[in-house]
Formats: sequence, C-alpha cells, structure tokens
Amino acid sequence: MAGRVRVESRNVDGAGMNTKQNTMGRFSKGYLVLYNIAMAFGWAAIGLMLIRHYVYERSYFGLYRSVEPLLKVFQTAAVLEVVHCAVGLVRSSVYLTAMQVYSRVFLVWGIIVSVPDVGDKAGIVGCLTAWTVTEVVRYSFYAFTLVDALPRALLWCRYTLFLPLYPIGVTGELLTIWNALPTLQRTRMYSIELPNAANISFSYYYYVLFVCMSYVPIFPQLYCHMVKQRRKVLNGKMD
Repeated sequence: MAGRVRVESRNVDGAGMNTKQNTMGRFSKGYLVLYNIAMAFGWAAIGLMLIRHYVYERSYFGLYRSVEPLLKVFQTAAVLEVVHCAVGLVRSSVYLTAMQVYSRVFLVWGIIVSVPDVGDKAGIVGCLTAWTVTEVVRYSFYAFTLVDALPRALLWCRYTLFLPLYPIGVTGELLTIWNALPTLQRTRMYSIELPNAANISFSYYYYVLFVCMSYVPIFPQLYCHMVKQRRKVLNGKMD
C-alpha cells in the first residue's frame, strides 16, 4: 500500500507540473501575441501619421516632430525583445537581438532627440519610412505565426521587402548620424574631459563616429544572412 501511494503521489505531482507548464506556456504565448499586435498597431499609427504629414505638408520638414511621441514609445518598447530572449520566451540570440535593438534606440535617443535639428534633414525620411514598413510587417508576421494563421502574402513581405528597405533605412540612419556630427563635435555633448576625479575621458563624438563606421562590416553580413534566409524560407513554403 505504501508503495502504491508513493507512485500515485508522483503521478499527481507530474500531472501538476504538466498543468503548470501548459498554463505558463499559454500565458507566454498570449502575452507575446498581445505584444506583437500592440507593436504592429503602434507602428501602423506612426505610418498613418507619416502619410498624413506628406499629404498635407508636402515636405519632410516637421516630419519627425509629427510622430515623435509615438516613435519614442514604440521604438523604446523594442527593448522588451531583449528581455524576451533573456528569459526564454523567444528562442533567439540575446546578443544579436540586443545589438539590433540598440542601434535603433541609440539613433532615436542618442542622435535624433539629442540633436533635434537632424529631424528636419532628408536622412530622417529614409529612417522613418523604412522603419515603419519593416516593423508593421515584422510584428504582424510574428503575431500571425504565433496563432498558426500566417498568410502567404505576409510571409512573402517579411522576406522580400527588406531587399529595398534595409539599404534605404541604413542610408537614412547614416545620413542622420552624419548630420549630427558637427553639433556633437562643437558642443562636446555627453563627453567627459580631463582633468576629473575619476581620471577618465570619453568623447561622444568619436564614439558616434565608431558606431557609424561599424555599419561597414556589420550591414553586409546581416543583409546577406537575410538573403539566405529568404531563399531557404520562400523556396520551402511558397511552392
């Protein structure tokens, strides 16, 4: 009797663990679905505001200011994707995800917000246009994938639109950084100069130059990786 009770106890414990895991799995999936839907709608709202500005103003002057509040919120919210990877909600590299998220968040807060004049330069058009279309497609793709209802058209967009959008976005980002450099050099913004109690120095201007130069080796690798992924995915699922 004692042995039988112990076996039954283990079975109950195992069933309880499975139930708990299933509950957590459903919660995690539901959370990720809601997160991706919210992000898709947020970027779609930014896109509508961009279109409205183009239609009524017929100029890129004031374009950034027209979407600034929403852009800050939804671009910064992407930091949660690093957390998702770190805690195991999403099976992606924490390092690669952090690098991709950092580049966008850095450009918004470290360049555009810090040097407001660049918001009225031509480079901002490439940034905002490429970011908006890419993110609407990307988050919609993730949301539909999670609920096993991915339309073929969305699959095609996810692995095709990056072909023109990545170069457009990167060009816009580099132009925006380039336009900010004179102000960063003149004002010595965020820099630490000697002498000081810590006996350290830091030049934000040269750091931004370094970030700018890092696009040269990194972008071709990411672009080629996406091209390979496109061949692999579309050849297997679009036939």
